[in-house]
Amino acid sequence: QVNVVETGGGSVQAGGSLRLSCTNSGVSRTRSVAWFRQAHGHEREGVAALITNSDSNVTSLSDSVKGRFTISQDYKKNTVFLEMNDLRPEDAGTYRCAVFLGWLVPKEALKAYRYGNWGAGTEVAVSS
Repeated sequence: QVNVVETGGGSVQAGGSLRLSCTNSGVSRTRSVAWFRQAHGHEREGVAALITNSDSNVTSLSDSVKGRFTISQDYKKNTVFLEMNDLRPEDAGTYRCAVFLGWLVPKEALKAYRYGNWGAGTEVAVSS
């Protein structure tokens, strides 16, 4: 059974930074881990993904966060990090981590329907 837990949300002023963590258990050696966000009244958006096995990894970022967000991992600890810098009010919302037990090509890795294992989410608030 795959378990996905997010931590690290909070409230910051515009221009500030937060780091989210996604720790998962019961995952396979090869896996795709992604962050999605959803603001009230908006559609869910794939923000960042990391596709990995024990030898290599590939990342994918949405255009809306490129240059500001970074996704990375501690493979041995099954933890994926989302470093968010220069936060804007439009970045606010519920951030959820999702895991697919396999290798997704980058263009597919930000599509929510690819993922079957989800965390409960963590809230990010950005004030202007």
